[in-house]
Amino acid sequence: MFSNSSLKEIRQQYATQLIGQMVTAVVVLNEHLQVQYLNPAAEALLSKSLNRLYQQDFLSVFTHSTLTAERLHQVLRSGQDFTDSDVQLEFIEGHHVSLEINGSVALFHSQEHILLECRRIDKQKEISSEVFQAQQWEAARDLIRGLAHEIKNPLGGLRGAAQLLSREIDTEQREFTDMIIEQADRLTNLVDRLLGPNQLPDLALHNIHEVAEKVYQLVSLDNPKEIAFVRDYDPSIPNIMLDTEKLQQTLLNIVGNAIAVLDKHGQITIKTRIATNQTINGKKVKLAVKLSIIDNGPGIPAELQDTLFYPMVSGRDNGTGLGLSIAQTLVHQHHGKLVCHSYPGRTEFSIILPLPKRS
Repeated sequence: MFSNSSLKEIRQQYATQLIGQMVTAVVVLNEHLQVQYLNPAAEALLSKSLNRLYQQDFLSVFTHSTLTAERLHQVLRSGQDFTDSDVQLEFIEGHHVSLEINGSVALFHSQEHILLECRRIDKQKEISSEVFQAQQWEAARDLIRGLAHEIKNPLGGLRGAAQLLSREIDTEQREFTDMIIEQADRLTNLVDRLLGPNQLPDLALHNIHEVAEKVYQLVSLDNPKEIAFVRDYDPSIPNIMLDTEKLQQTLLNIVGNAIAVLDKHGQITIKTRIATNQTINGKKVKLAVKLSIIDNGPGIPAELQDTLFYPMVSGRDNGTGLGLSIAQTLVHQHHGKLVCHSYPGRTEFSIILPLPKRS
């Protein structure tokens, strides 16, 4: 028979070994929300060791967190467990993760601590969100194509009738038929813009930084708000298949939106990196180029983020809602994807394009 002290020691040894081997990230915080323990999975998740984070404020690791200090303190006060299936954490280094977190009270050395079990849901969320948005985007495009057909036919008839009528009436009254023709042309142009680009891109091997630099030159020359533009390029990125004019149009749409919402002396960063193991339009891609436009503006309202790339959806009072829809179409035509991650103080639009396979 084992003594009570021996059993206690065996339990502690098993607990320590099992927690250390868990795939789930385990974080233990004291009543001041300071880190007391991280298992190896948590160290990998946070990209920091227990030695470095011990006794540090857990939330100070992040520039933004949807998990609040009040929520954590409430666990200790009430003793009630909680589960949050979508926690967004933005690290000081700039990357972000989506987590499912279970929080509960645990006793360590006779003191109540907060035990957090964290599971990454980035990939599942990204894939399901991408599939849903693609379906909704295609449905919206089909609806607009149908509406455009129904609108353009009577507009053409209205314009033709106005032209015939202008030949039969006095010169003084032709200003009214001219107005009808002008407004019919304006509506036709709007419908054409809704339909988006109708020509496929002319893809050829180009350096993506040539396009980024051209956009930088254009927006920095006309800069009444004195926006600070930061260029953070990875020079090792090889040439990829691009239509330089269409990609430039895409970037100008995104940068223009950022400039519109920024206050004077705001900042926009144009950043390029190699991205690994990406899922683009349902296909796994080992290597891709990630071109990001990052601003420090007010962020995009949460209720708009799921429908951001739909036609006629805009977060600005004077916005048409066409720029991002057209940008999404152009990126799709490059066999890539356009994604957005936003919260107050930081918005990042990323164009992810597959790298050509090396022979």
